Amino acid sequence: METTNQAKKYPATVKIWLFIGVFMVFMQVVIGGVTRLTGSGLSITKWEIVTGTLPPLNAAQWQEAFVLYKATPQYAKINEGMSMTDFKFIYFWEYFHRLWARSMGFVFLIPFLFFWRKGWIDPALMRRLGIVVLLAALAASFGWIMVASGLVKRPWVNAYKLTMHLSIALCVYGYLFWTFLTTVQGSSFYPQVIHRNWLKKWGKALAYVLGFQIILGGIMSGMKAGLVFPTWPDIGGQWIPGILFDGGEWNSKNFNEYDRSSFMPALVHTLHRGVAYALTIMVLYYVFKGVQISVTKQVKNGIYALLVVTLLQVLLGILTVINCVGTIPVGLGVFHQAGALLLLTVVLYLNYQLVEPQETKM
Repeated sequence: METTNQAKKYPATVKIWLFIGVFMVFMQVVIGGVTRLTGSGLSITKWEIVTGTLPPLNAAQWQEAFVLYKATPQYAKINEGMSMTDFKFIYFWEYFHRLWARSMGFVFLIPFLFFWRKGWIDPALMRRLGIVVLLAALAASFGWIMVASGLVKRPWVNAYKLTMHLSIALCVYGYLFWTFLTTVQGSSFYPQVIHRNWLKKWGKALAYVLGFQIILGGIMSGMKAGLVFPTWPDIGGQWIPGILFDGGEWNSKNFNEYDRSSFMPALVHTLHRGVAYALTIMVLYYVFKGVQISVTKQVKNGIYALLVVTLLQVLLGILTVINCVGTIPVGLGVFHQAGALLLLTVVLYLNYQLVEPQETKM
């Protein structure tokens, strides 16, 4: 961490630039959710950083892209006989996902060069932006590794690699959002010292539990576990699926080939729901205690936002699960993923307000 006795004043243009970056990363995660839920992630079989900026522009190019897709397991096992119109639909979402990522690069680079030339980016902010760039590059690399995992044997991307890609993307978002907050220190976002250690400890605990919950959600989504147990509050008619009590099912094959039986979907459902209940109880306790003590206006607003977003996220999770009959509801699934990101935003905002001023530059 870097300590500072005086908040660095950044131009409003830099703050707006960072806010736009936060918004674009948020939307990238949401667009990625749409891409995943529509089964579009494997429609583009090549990773072409430069030439891939342009989509097919004529019938011959579209036919070439379609032929490449027909060689994938997803086409052979799921979409055989797909029309060119349907192919263009899934191609659009994967292309849009990649185009949005490329656009973020330009939105970041061009203003950065200008701000750096003007001397508006100090060493502390430069280091933080460097970490953001490294995380973004790592997310992009894992994105292709994830896609490649679905082009060989299975008709879907590997759930664990998908979760890793999502987790890194959320790290990019979280770190960039925290960086944005550090640039507006002189405004109402500036953290004031609050002598309530339990608020700080519980705030950190909420962040850790939420991070684990999001990881579980990524695994559950990647395994399409909702299709196996589209019921609530029970899991396929049981509170804890009986298959989890069968010692013979706890083997590496079930963990690796998670689509061969109901064991992994049952396990992920149980964990994801269990952590959701625990997180909800933690939030309710945090809100109940938090509103009773004297805190800053920023913390109070964050506490109220935490309650609202948590309850909304719980509702979206339930609706998504019970509507996974035969197919995963794209709209609900995307809103549920966006809700997780919004909840992460609120938790990070609260934690920022509760740290000591010298701790805000990590």
